Amino acid sequence: MLKSIALDQLRLGMYIHSIPGGWISHPFWRKSFKVETLEDLQTLRDCPIDTVTIDTAKGRDVTREDVKEDDADQDADAPAAPPADPATPKPASRTDTAIERERAQRIISSSKSTVLHMFSEARMGKAIDVKDAAELVTEITASVSRNADALISLARLKTTDDYTYLHSVAVCAMMISLANQLGMTPQQTKQAGMAGLLHDVGKMAVPLDILNKPAKLTEEEFASVRLHTVQGHGILQQIEGIGEVPLDVSLHHHEKIDGSGYPFNLKADSISIMAKMGAVCDVYDAITSNRPYKAGWDPARSIRHMASSAGHFDPSTMEAFVKAIGIYPSGSCVMLQSGRLGVVVDQRPDHLLTPRVKVFYSTANRMPLKSEIIDLSHSTDKITAYADPAKWGIRNLPSIELL
Repeated sequence: MLKSIALDQLRLGMYIHSIPGGWISHPFWRKSFKVETLEDLQTLRDCPIDTVTIDTAKGRDVTREDVKEDDADQDADAPAAPPADPATPKPASRTDTAIERERAQRIISSSKSTVLHMFSEARMGKAIDVKDAAELVTEITASVSRNADALISLARLKTTDDYTYLHSVAVCAMMISLANQLGMTPQQTKQAGMAGLLHDVGKMAVPLDILNKPAKLTEEEFASVRLHTVQGHGILQQIEGIGEVPLDVSLHHHEKIDGSGYPFNLKADSISIMAKMGAVCDVYDAITSNRPYKAGWDPARSIRHMASSAGHFDPSTMEAFVKAIGIYPSGSCVMLQSGRLGVVVDQRPDHLLTPRVKVFYSTANRMPLKSEIIDLSHSTDKITAYADPAKWGIRNLPSIELL
C-alpha cells in the first residue's frame, strides 16, 4: 500500500516508493529503496522536501508510536524491518574505484585495436565483423556494473589522437550506465552498449581532412559531417543480426526533441528512448573531451550547459543521466566550505553530495596546497559550489587518480 507521510515520520525499515521533485531535490540515485541506515535517514530529513511516499507492502508502516516518540529514541528502539520483498533485486556490491580503474585501464587499452579495426574496415567499405565488438561490450558492461565511475572517468581523459575510438568506448559505457539507471533488461542494456560503441561509425565515410580539421568547418564541410548518421545506418545495415537499436541510434542520435536536429528533424514523440539516450551520452562526451579546435569543458560545466539547452534533450532522460554519472562527476572542480578547491576523484551512488575530492588549492591564500584526498562523507567540510579553475589562474587540474 502506498502512503504519503511527513518527513519527520520517516523511520528505519520504511520503503521509499518515491520522493517529490526532480533529482536536484535529493541526492539519491535510486527512485525507490529501503531506508536501512541512519545516514540515509538523516540525509532524507535534510532534503528540501516535506513528504515522501512509502510502500508499506515492502517495508514498515507508520505507527502511533512513531508520531509520539522522539526520533532518536525511536531509531534506537525500532523493531526489525520485515523481510525484503523477494522481487526487489539487491544492489550489486561496488568495487573500489582504484581497483576497478586498473581493470578499466586494461579494457580501454585492449579496446583500441578492436574499435580501430572495425572503423578501418568501415572506411574501406568492408562489412564489419561485430563478434569482437560484442565481447568488448560484455567486458564494458561488467566493468560498469562493478563501478560505473571508473571506466567512464578514464575514457573521458582522451587525447586528440585517441578521440575516435575512446569516444566510442565512453559513449558505450555511458549508454550501459544510463540503461541500468532506467531499469532496462540485460538484453536492452547490451543493445544500448552496442549502439553506443557503433553510433559514430558513419564518420568513417567523412574525409579525414574534414574530420580532423582544427578550425571551424565551412557550411559545405559541416553538411558532409551531418551525413554520417545516414552513412552509419547504411554501414550497419550490412551486418547480419545487428539489431534495431544500433541502427536506430546511429541514424537518430543527432535529433533534438524540438525538431531542430538532423537528419529528419524528428520531434520528441518520434524519437526512441535509445536515440534520446544516445544524444545525451554523445554530446556529454564530446564537450568534455579535448578536440583540435577547443579544450574540453569540465563535467559540471557540461551538465549545466546541457541542462540549459532547452529543446535539445529529453528532460527525463537527462535527469536519469545526471543520476547515472553523479551530481559531481569525477573530474569536476568544486569549492569547499573551507575555501579550498578540490577535484572530484570518486563519487558513490549512495553519497552523491559527499564524494571523495582531491584538495589542491587555497583560495584564501591563492596558493597551491599539497594534494590530499578527503572523503566528504566523513568530513565536516562540504561542497558549496562548482568552481571555475580559470578564475584562480589554474589551467590544469590534478589527476583524478587516488593517492
